[in-house]
Amino acid sequence: MPAARLGRAARETVSGLPREFWWLWTSTLVNRLGAFVATFMALYLTLDRGYSASYAGLVASLHGLGGTVSALVGGVMADRIGRRPTLLVAQSATAASVALLGFMTDPVAIAGVAFLVGMASNASRPAVQAMMADIVRPEDRVRAFSLNYWAINLGFAVSAAAAGFIAEFSYLAGFLIEAGMTAVCALVVFLKVPESRPAAPVHEDEPRVGLGTVLRDGRYMAVVGLSFLVALIFQQGSVALPVAMGRAGFTPADYGVAIAVNGVLIVALQIPVTRFIEHRDPRTLLVVSSVLAGYGFGLTAFAGSVGAFMATVCVWTLAEIVNAPTQTGLVVRLSPVHGRGRYQGVYTLSWSVAALIAPLMSGQVIDRFGARWLWGSCAVLGMAAGLGYALLMRGPEDRGAGSGSRTTDDRAAARTAGPAPEHSPAA
Repeated sequence: MPAARLGRAARETVSGLPREFWWLWTSTLVNRLGAFVATFMALYLTLDRGYSASYAGLVASLHGLGGTVSALVGGVMADRIGRRPTLLVAQSATAASVALLGFMTDPVAIAGVAFLVGMASNASRPAVQAMMADIVRPEDRVRAFSLNYWAINLGFAVSAAAAGFIAEFSYLAGFLIEAGMTAVCALVVFLKVPESRPAAPVHEDEPRVGLGTVLRDGRYMAVVGLSFLVALIFQQGSVALPVAMGRAGFTPADYGVAIAVNGVLIVALQIPVTRFIEHRDPRTLLVVSSVLAGYGFGLTAFAGSVGAFMATVCVWTLAEIVNAPTQTGLVVRLSPVHGRGRYQGVYTLSWSVAALIAPLMSGQVIDRFGARWLWGSCAVLGMAAGLGYALLMRGPEDRGAGSGSRTTDDRAAARTAGPAPEHSPAA
């Protein structure tokens, strides 16, 4: 029966993952359920505080700049002091800075604290990804990353819907609720998530991994560069799409309906699609998803109705569903065990920089040449990224083996890190 098959598929999706992963997953979900500030920050500054749209854009840029800085800092901290301490520091600092931001009234103070919020909130990402790579078996990592990505989008979908109601009641309440839920995340990590950082290399001749090691890793940096191209494309969904639809005569409500398809599809399809792609060739998946993302946005040039815009969102959302866990899994496979934090930090940097550049790039292209040129550029970027992945992954095997084996580094980590974590299908 379909119901029985659905239940069996659900059990297979969540089975075999460590209990520590599920507590980390729970922390991620709670964090995203409380992500109100990012949703209503622009409205808060322009409507409640009466500042200009330019000032709101400046605050958003400073928030993004803080995230760019902390991507590297958080990665280094995850390797030096450990994943768990980094998470506790980052989440505690996020809770404090978000609460403080709600009480700021001076424009300079608001901008400065927004920068701190960006730094604190993004510092935890490399540690989360490194910890998941530490505690999940290589053959289960794509599934684990997919489940985490699903939690992020589920939480954001709920928080985005709730943000409007909270803002009508009190913007300050939104800041305090997010601060409180982030503090709960830190409490979950403190009580339930043990440190997972592998023990330091025993032999003196084993290479030490520093930030310079990452930057000199040509193949890895090529992956980061390709990730940056893909990130530039996906950023247009929240940066250029509302501008282009507005200039074409569509209302904010029309954009809201179109972009809502993205969250709905991710929540509905992320897990079943991951089951389909979990053991397939990552090279093919990254090539196809990059091209699909580029042409998904490229098709926006021909959209003339809300339904057509929704159809294009469906195309690039499918690319996102495939790309996110596959790309993260590739990053882990290319990262040495004792440098996972730094490697994840540099990878996170590619998305942070894309978030900074995308608004400037899209605005310039739309103003000078029109939206059609931007959508055409997205198609070109998608083709370039797909070609890059095809060429890059023709070379020798990466540091990780295929999805059914455990690497030498992973075996070494298992010997030095103690017994394997207990497995449980749920937290």
